[in-house]
Amino acid sequence: MSLLSVRNLTKRFGKFTALDGVDIDVKEGEIYGFIGPNGAGKSTTIRVLLGILKATKGEAKIFGKDAWADAVDIHKRIAYVPGDVNLWPNLTGGEVIDLFVKLRGANHQNKREELIEKFNLDPTKKCRTYSKGNRQKVALVAAFASEADLYILDEPTAGLDPLMEQVFQEYVLDMKNKGKSVLLSSHILSEVEKLCDHVGIIREGKIIETGTLKELRHLTRTNVFVETKEPIPSLDNHEGVYDIEAQGQALSFQVDAEELDSVIKHISQFGIVKLESAPPTLEDLFMRHYEQKDESDVGGGS
Repeated sequence: MSLLSVRNLTKRFGKFTALDGVDIDVKEGEIYGFIGPNGAGKSTTIRVLLGILKATKGEAKIFGKDAWADAVDIHKRIAYVPGDVNLWPNLTGGEVIDLFVKLRGANHQNKREELIEKFNLDPTKKCRTYSKGNRQKVALVAAFASEADLYILDEPTAGLDPLMEQVFQEYVLDMKNKGKSVLLSSHILSEVEKLCDHVGIIREGKIIETGTLKELRHLTRTNVFVETKEPIPSLDNHEGVYDIEAQGQALSFQVDAEELDSVIKHISQFGIVKLESAPPTLEDLFMRHYEQKDESDVGGGS
């Protein structure tokens, strides 16, 4: 059952179409990665989900309720972390955390203390003295200390160092293990890859691909490094092989998943000494989509 359901979501600002027929489904106990470059429409989608913006067309439902008409009810069960947190300058971090947690009717003092320690946050300092990273920590601690059913995280690790990113990932997985749902908007593909069950890629306001990581990987190329006893004649004419680089007796290249078998058979006749293959990353997938889009644009007219 979908906890969050978006159908044909369209949002226009005057003549500019920010969202163009977006569809999203987030199920219970699932982490959904919402990825795309900055300006692709991720934050606009999230503002519609939060009831801050009204959709021009389509529907957005959370817990079966309308995101715009039932925003007050929905907010009782969600926790939201934006990518650029603004806090009350004269309150301390601890006071802000307590305020947000109490608004949701929760009182998990032990959880609060544990999170503050894990995120290495000094809650006694005034918010005006915090760096961007520390402001993010305040929002993350407040979110994870709350009793929410859905966590909407919009570029939540902006400003965090790698160690804190790791702590963040641990808590997101902990939420999933407790049956909570997470919508994680990000342009950091490695983060999405580690955490997400389903992925939707948005570009210029449109969802260009969606599915599980396994389903999406069939579109990507495997990275191969091979060293052979005899030099391999050129692979340039072999179907599905790209970015060939010679390194002495070794070759590195990318190959389409469906051509991997025939390529390995071909190179094995030259006596394989060393063979390394790396599975495709979401980075590869992302760039592949851009290549396809750019190729289709060429000669397409206006």
